[in-house]
Amino acid sequence: MNGYVGVTDGDWFAFLSGRPGIDEVNFWQPGGNRLFRTLSPDETFLFKLQSPHDFIVGGGFFAHSTLLPCSLAWAAFAERNGAPSIVEMRRRIERYRRTPPTKDDYYIGCILLEQPFFFDRNDWIPAPEDWSKNIVQGKRYDLTSGIGKRMWDQVQDRLRSEAYRSELAQVGSEPMVRYGSPQTVLPRLGQGSFRVMVTDAYERRCAVTQERTLPALEASHIKPYSDNGPHKIENGILLRSDIHRLFDNGYVTITTDLTFEVSKRIKEEFENGRDYYALNGRRILVPRNSVFRPSPEFITWHNENKYLG
Repeated sequence: MNGYVGVTDGDWFAFLSGRPGIDEVNFWQPGGNRLFRTLSPDETFLFKLQSPHDFIVGGGFFAHSTLLPCSLAWAAFAERNGAPSIVEMRRRIERYRRTPPTKDDYYIGCILLEQPFFFDRNDWIPAPEDWSKNIVQGKRYDLTSGIGKRMWDQVQDRLRSEAYRSELAQVGSEPMVRYGSPQTVLPRLGQGSFRVMVTDAYERRCAVTQERTLPALEASHIKPYSDNGPHKIENGILLRSDIHRLFDNGYVTITTDLTFEVSKRIKEEFENGRDYYALNGRRILVPRNSVFRPSPEFITWHNENKYLG
């Protein structure tokens, strides 16, 4: 089981550590030209403040790494980007990029972390003894032996305390079960991570039209979250925004054989819909990874409970 100690912006940490009940964060990287590939899903990412504050001050559980336009990162995570506004977020990013303010919607690196935890000042852990001040971004550790294990043991000791158990319970984590043995599945996703990971699973294309204009695409729950549908990629589909609204309102659906179906109610109610009926019966685009393809269970739920027929 590996872990990663990432050099962390002090303002980012201070803002998020003061906000209770956070279920996910975007640990952004200003460059926007390189994916983070160091961890597997549900491995541990720890926050180490920038020097001279050489302490581990919290962490989270890795879900996904991607490159996003700044606007989409804000739309997905808002204040969970570690800033009170997109203006302030961009100001901090541009400080690291060492570029003047710009109107460009530049890309940033996004490391999506679930069930984050933030230590109180008296629980901060000194940086590992082999940590070099020359490290700019971070370092990977084996958490099962040597320095990495000693560091991980200290993290687990804090997470087992009643204060952190209570905090983690607020976001649906199971501290005494989770924080120990290695995991091989995705951690429980928050809304922002669901949105981004569905977008990437569908290769940033509408499942029906294959439209690629990113601002026009939206990740939809097949079984809505308000009806106890989970933030799981197999309960998601990427749709053009107008088709998303029709899907949510039952005017279109997908079938268990993965084709697109349009309700007769569009023509009956609006005396229109020619463009949508032209898509009727089209086979939808699905993720390359079969694990992430729409679940028949959720499709059937939408067919029976949402679709107007």
